[in-house]
Amino acid sequence: MDTKPTLPLAELMPADPALALLRLAALSATTPDGGLDDDTLDLMFEQVEDGALAGLEPTRAWPELARGLMGRAPSNLLRTLAACRALPILLPEVAALFGVPQIADDPPQVDIGQHLLRVLDEAARCEAPLAVRFAALVMHVGKADSPPEHWPVHYRHVERGRPRIEALCQRFGVPEECRDLALLALAECERVHRVGRVRAGPVALLLERVDAFNRPERFAQLLTLCTCDYRAYGRQTRRDYPKAALLTLALKACAGLDHGAAQSADPEAAERLREARAAAIAAAFGSERWSEDTD
Repeated sequence: MDTKPTLPLAELMPADPALALLRLAALSATTPDGGLDDDTLDLMFEQVEDGALAGLEPTRAWPELARGLMGRAPSNLLRTLAACRALPILLPEVAALFGVPQIADDPPQVDIGQHLLRVLDEAARCEAPLAVRFAALVMHVGKADSPPEHWPVHYRHVERGRPRIEALCQRFGVPEECRDLALLALAECERVHRVGRVRAGPVALLLERVDAFNRPERFAQLLTLCTCDYRAYGRQTRRDYPKAALLTLALKACAGLDHGAAQSADPEAAERLREARAAAIAAAFGSERWSEDTD
């Protein structure tokens, strides 16, 4: 039986030792059981200790990080980088999340770093694009230095997270699409999780804030990310995410409206459009009342 020829591993490796190290980490993400053996990890650890990554330009590292994120088991990328002590050098913002707790339902709290690994692998299972996987990687970076006395709650993490994501994207030369979705997820993922059927007003405002009417593909990516985040918690693995279905229904309910008024210079016209959206969503939800609260 004929088999497809494969290149020896050495021929897949870049000549630059730093990039070769990152390539190995990326290749470990190709399959769920693609973890590297102890001898290879020990060698990578020695290279990192000897300063192999010290002079690496971050923009040259990005293609390897993206390769690993797009693997079938992207969590292996981070596990490998952590095992050889490269993660705190390349992605200190992400490395700092491990060991930090976050509130959850069941169990009542989770380690953010470990949760992140599960979100990434769920994104791979969904065959999510790079923008979704990158957003999953960085959207919690504002929580790394929350005061321990506030744990597992993270006050003002959005304000702390935004400049960190922006700096990380600039450092690596991350594509604009990835940066855009990551910042959107930072601001809106927790609000998506709080969406309720009897609160059509806030749902209408959320759809407006995320520009779902003009950028439905990006909105779909946000819902994919939130779905992966939901499924990464405890017993919710593989379950349907009810908030995604609710927001998809809400967006469809507004399809017949003239959304051009949202860009109108007439504030009254824009407000009438918001009210029409909320009413359409309330009807689709079968709700007899809806709140005008903006939370």
